[in-house]
Amino acid sequence: MRLSTAISGGLLLAAVACLLATGASAQTGGSEGLSPTLSAIKNRHTVRLGYRESSPPFSFLDQSGRPIGYSLELCEAIVEEIGVEVDDPNLKIDYVKVTSDDRIDAVLQNKIDLECGSTTANAERGKRVAFSPLIFVAGTKLMVPKASKVQSLTDLKGKTVVVTKGTTNEQAIQAADKKSSLGLNIVTSPDHEQSYQMLVDGKADAFATDDILLSGLIARHKAQDKFRVTGDYLSYDPYGIMFRKGEPPLTAVVDRTFRKLGSNQDLIPLYNKWFIARLPTGERLNVPISLQLEEAFKSMDDSASANN
Repeated sequence: MRLSTAISGGLLLAAVACLLATGASAQTGGSEGLSPTLSAIKNRHTVRLGYRESSPPFSFLDQSGRPIGYSLELCEAIVEEIGVEVDDPNLKIDYVKVTSDDRIDAVLQNKIDLECGSTTANAERGKRVAFSPLIFVAGTKLMVPKASKVQSLTDLKGKTVVVTKGTTNEQAIQAADKKSSLGLNIVTSPDHEQSYQMLVDGKADAFATDDILLSGLIARHKAQDKFRVTGDYLSYDPYGIMFRKGEPPLTAVVDRTFRKLGSNQDLIPLYNKWFIARLPTGERLNVPISLQLEEAFKSMDDSASANN
């Protein structure tokens, strides 16, 4: 392998089942020949990976500007399995920058082959694109200045909340605002870094996005003494690697990659590398794996020992 190395349980299990079902049903897809995406990859000898600039530890830039992260490393494992499928062990990788607003279109318009970021796999998106098995579970929370008295969204009545455009968090905040008649001034920015900067500059009273991304930004900016994460979960966000829908052979390759990682017990060490250990950029998140995600990883273990 090219490995450089509590939210509702019911909802989680349903999401895991949904995410795994597509791949499991496509196990025989490879025998039908290469899909359009796999054929194109074979012809160009290159896999195009969509990455995010500021979604640590999933997909972000190191000090030299190179894309790195947990999601990218999972995608690199998929690339290796694609190499097996198309009989080309020396596939090259082309890293293509995407944002929360254009990432789905990048997949639909054939600009990238895999999207390796922090993307929520939900039913609405599942009508347009396909997703890998579960890679993380997050939920919308708030980042506020440390001195702020805000403890929940209701404390922000009439105030300004920034969200990143094209995210499920934007929808969650709009829904909560409408439900509780908070009169929020909801503003958007192109990516998480810009949203964070609006909070830094005092242009927003809170920044709403997935809790793990908020923690990652605080750690990356060494801003533990300036900002904190607060509030109840406002959404449920299971993450997956995104790719084109309707290509059973490609789905089978993605699913097979995760089964191999699961059977080799590579998934939890990989998680620990990016969420527990010190990141290549120096910070440490110290976010232990949740019981829900650990169970999802165990479900991908097809080894004989797992079935004993």
